[in-house]
Amino acid sequence: MDANAPYTSFVAVGDSFTEGMSDLQPDGTYRGWADLLAARLAATQPGFRYANLAVRGKLIRQILDEQVDRAAAMEADVITLVGGLNDAIRPRCDMGRVCGVLEEAVARLAPNCKQLVLMRSPGRNGSVMERVRPRMEQLFAHVDDLAARHGALVVDLYGARVLSDVRMWDDDRLHLTPEGHRRVCEAVWQVLGGAPEDDWMGALPPTAAHPPWFTRRTADIRFARTHLLPWVHRRLTGRSSGDGRAPKRPELLPYDV
Repeated sequence: MDANAPYTSFVAVGDSFTEGMSDLQPDGTYRGWADLLAARLAATQPGFRYANLAVRGKLIRQILDEQVDRAAAMEADVITLVGGLNDAIRPRCDMGRVCGVLEEAVARLAPNCKQLVLMRSPGRNGSVMERVRPRMEQLFAHVDDLAARHGALVVDLYGARVLSDVRMWDDDRLHLTPEGHRRVCEAVWQVLGGAPEDDWMGALPPTAAHPPWFTRRTADIRFARTHLLPWVHRRLTGRSSGDGRAPKRPELLPYDV
């Protein structure tokens, strides 16, 4: 980290990606890239403070209404904002509206921190993601434009081929594995000026033979039963996995490594 401009506080804003799913800890809570980044930053700066306002399932309007003003009021050195993909993967989505809400969020956060960090989120291969890929790319083009206009940094996870590897994704096919979160942490760390600890874009070791057709179809059925159908049911009933859930670190407090 740049010794001339140490970061003393960090607030993370967003949805399940920033909450830390599916980096599960032994006590049943989620860690994730933001917690890993906070630990690294805290190791370089005594008294470092950290808040994580992200909650799974949140749409970009909910992030704006429930998290952005709260984060801005904390006036942290670093604020990360990642959102909009929960909107993009829904069957009906007005991307113009999503981009407009994201722009409002950036405009509120940028003046209230030393460094705002935005992301082009990772996107795995697969039929579901291919269907929404044009929306994703529209969102990410807007992220680039907002960063240029507001002096934000952009972490390009979408352009990292390794994060398309299915081994980087949990069984739900929506959230990164612990190794995926570790690599995102390294990517953000480097964008903030931290000395590289490894090549976060480095490819995983080659896999063994491609799984047979029956194994792949069995996995597809298990995914549909365990993850896809419950997700569809929540959409049809107007519910979200984050309903009634509070942020895991709602206050900007000292972070113990």
